[in-house]
Amino acid sequence: MAIFKSGNPTLTEKMFDKSHEMAANNMGTMTVRGAINKFGFMMLMLIAGAAYNWNLYEQLKQDTMTTLMWVGIIGGLISALAISFKPNWAPVLAPLYALLEGLFIGAISAIMNAAFADSYPGLIMQAVGLTFGVALAMFLLYNFRVISATERFKSIVFTATLGIGIFYLITMVLRLFGVNVSFMYDSSLLSIGISLFVVGIAALNLIMDFDMIEQGAERGAPKFMEWYGAFGLMVTIVWLYIEMLKLLSKLSSRD
Repeated sequence: MAIFKSGNPTLTEKMFDKSHEMAANNMGTMTVRGAINKFGFMMLMLIAGAAYNWNLYEQLKQDTMTTLMWVGIIGGLISALAISFKPNWAPVLAPLYALLEGLFIGAISAIMNAAFADSYPGLIMQAVGLTFGVALAMFLLYNFRVISATERFKSIVFTATLGIGIFYLITMVLRLFGVNVSFMYDSSLLSIGISLFVVGIAALNLIMDFDMIEQGAERGAPKFMEWYGAFGLMVTIVWLYIEMLKLLSKLSSRD
């Protein structure tokens, strides 16, 4: 749900209006630099959680790693929902969200690294590099206004993001009922095409996040919204990384 937060201009505007109502004892206003600094701290928390769970896998403590992975998945979802409804909780919950997502990412990365150790030994590093490369490219495109977060752009990206969410939900329900949706997970051209489309939409959501942070600073949003902006950016980065892993694994399976 948090993935959709910045793709809808109406929701974004309401969120900042709501944040002003919550800031009765506000001790400052939001700045772009403050949001970026907090994102940097959250990234350190994510890396710490990922490294810890990765090391558990390397130490052959897969049961503990799997338990922490599920803690990360469930705890991260709960934290994200709480922040989405209560943005003033972000200063406490956003770093926790990053740590929990780190546990999840560390586990899934270790599993994928082992699975593709022979066919694609550089899978994880390439996924990380591509994720940050795309994030940097999107930032430069936004910063130099090559891509602007216009209302039309926001509506298109939000609709596409919502469609992806519904599509993923349908495939999950079908799998629960034993219906095989192989084109979502195999290495067919259709599956790779879907992954490329999803990666593209995830990348465009970064434009929304940059715009949300900039608009919040210009509107004089309360200080805690720096954490909310950093949280929104983190959600998209995590999503982009997971989609990169899926895409690269599909490409590797075709070799």
